[in-house]
Amino acid sequence: MAGELAPSPILSDALVILGAAGIVIPVFARFRITPIIGFILIGVAVGPYGLGALVDRQPWLGYITISDPEGLGPFADFGIILLLFAIGLELSFNRLWQLRKFVFGLGSLELLIIGCSGAAFLYYVSGMDLTGALALGFALAFSSTAIVLPISGTRSPVGRAALSMLLFEDIMIVPIVFILGALAPHAQAEGLTGLTDTLWQGGLVVLALLIVGRFALPRLFSQAARTKSPELFLAASLLVVIGASLATSAVGLSPIVGALIAGLLIAETEYHGEVESIMEPFKGLALGVFLITIGMSIDLMMIAANVGPIMMAVVGVLVFKAIVTGTLLRLMGARRSTAAETGVLMASPSETTLIVLAAATTALIVDAETAQFWQIVTAIGLTITPVLARLGRIIARRVEPIPELPEDDEEEPRTIIVGVGRVGRLIADMLIKHDQAYVALDSDSDLIDKAVRDGYRATFGDAARGSALSRLGIETAPAVVLTMDEPVLAQRLVTKLRKEYPELLIVARARDTDHAAELYRAGASHAVPENLESSLQLSEAVLVDIGVAMGPVIASIHEKRDEFRELLELEGGKYHKPQMRSSLTDR
Repeated sequence: MAGELAPSPILSDALVILGAAGIVIPVFARFRITPIIGFILIGVAVGPYGLGALVDRQPWLGYITISDPEGLGPFADFGIILLLFAIGLELSFNRLWQLRKFVFGLGSLELLIIGCSGAAFLYYVSGMDLTGALALGFALAFSSTAIVLPISGTRSPVGRAALSMLLFEDIMIVPIVFILGALAPHAQAEGLTGLTDTLWQGGLVVLALLIVGRFALPRLFSQAARTKSPELFLAASLLVVIGASLATSAVGLSPIVGALIAGLLIAETEYHGEVESIMEPFKGLALGVFLITIGMSIDLMMIAANVGPIMMAVVGVLVFKAIVTGTLLRLMGARRSTAAETGVLMASPSETTLIVLAAATTALIVDAETAQFWQIVTAIGLTITPVLARLGRIIARRVEPIPELPEDDEEEPRTIIVGVGRVGRLIADMLIKHDQAYVALDSDSDLIDKAVRDGYRATFGDAARGSALSRLGIETAPAVVLTMDEPVLAQRLVTKLRKEYPELLIVARARDTDHAAELYRAGASHAVPENLESSLQLSEAVLVDIGVAMGPVIASIHEKRDEFRELLELEGGKYHKPQMRSSLTDR
């Protein structure tokens, strides 16, 4: 009958995945466990080595298992693409430039040392041939972008270190796969020539994306925003990320390079917040599919038959990678706690390990049995990555305890200062002078340590994550002051806070008047541009020193400040001031 919805394997698999998401996310959130483990365990249960192996004897199990595991591959790949796109949205070209020494310094050292050392061990101890040892050594050197960054974030010292190494690894995927193909027993002489062609063609494509995206994306999203249609905005976002990914993959580069560039370009526009929020559900679901595919690759019978060698391999890889990564971070000046936590977090292999192993197997560099063994090791390592993250935090606190917040009456409403650098300290000094309670929050443990030693009330945490501000009592806080010199993060936080706390007083530091207008549009109660304040202070100093009376000078400075503030509020579209919480005025 026309239009009748007939049952199909695709619909059945979709039902299993959606059902798994509906069960895993709320159940694991209830017990405050990352859903990463839950998705992988679901993959083990519904995969071909779990309940799927019993479908021939119990046909009804076909309704709750994945009938076509390979068919999920494109969806899993799309999850990784969306993850790199989201990382690009959180970054900016300026911030990426600031990380260049870590990306190409720390990242290259980590990959080369672990890859070459692992290859030497496999060559001399395990008796593998040199080409196979190199392939396997570098495959195991990769760490999981898809699992590590959602755990660490990108703002904390651990997140920045992990991001730097993972970005370099993502860049090196294509060269390594090409080189392995050139080293294969049946490789032709043009293998390295193909790598050269890919690099120069890829360079041209990346340059074209940067140029076209810089001019076209603001216009594209401006048109989408004018329609006030969320569907069109979503379509434009998917068009950009998929188009950029296809462009880079068409010339042999990894599609995640295109996704990252697309995210970076959109991060430079005023529409990045809306794009991030509208893409978040798709990213989460696609990553869930990726994690389910990881679980489906775990053969429980093979683990049981080779439990000793597999466990030794897992422990060996984790310990070796953790030691090398932690040591490199210490040599590059990282704190002991940061080096320890990052080393343990980055110790597990990666989804990229599976890609390199597959390429090496196809090229006859690694035999199928060896590849299957290390695929199991990789899957186990990915599964326990959240456990490694918690273990890393415990070890970090042992080797270098993070200063705790001094005891006080935490029930008393306190102004929350986000950032404990130069500006944050000055605001804290003024609050202290006027007997106002406050607490400062920062994700840089070095700044926290120094601030606590100097007597400031400061604690470690990432303001971008809601739990940190909730822990400090934002529900009753008289105000939140954003002092960080990161325009994208400041605007994103203002938008989030205004949405969740409509009556909250939000005072934000702005880089310039344009940034101040953006902050007002995002919902800031007050946005203070640095260049304006410095100009007013210079004017005050000049007028007083040339003999103008102090009183009229101060009055004119206040008048001019109010005049500029009204202009910025008008430009930012602010037409009302949020009602201030009574806790501040009742003091």
